[in-house]
Amino acid sequence: MATSIDQIRALVFDALRASLPSPIELSEDTNITEGLGLDSVAVMDFVMEIEDALDISIPLDRIAEVKTIGDLIATAHDLKGVA
Repeated sequence: MATSIDQIRALVFDALRASLPSPIELSEDTNITEGLGLDSVAVMDFVMEIEDALDISIPLDRIAEVKTIGDLIATAHDLKGVA
């Protein structure tokens, strides 16, 4: 079953909201490490949740390139192989 960019976006935002210690305004421009108050373990747990939900594996070199929520959505979409 194909996963659209909108489905990936909804999944990422929902998972991220569940991981946050308190509600904050999120956008695709939100910096994951600097703007959310999550430590490195929480970020890795969040990324693993996305990987599991989409049945993908994001290589470490690709994770290092991800700075914003939009970057994560684009990377997951690319790895999912959806045109």
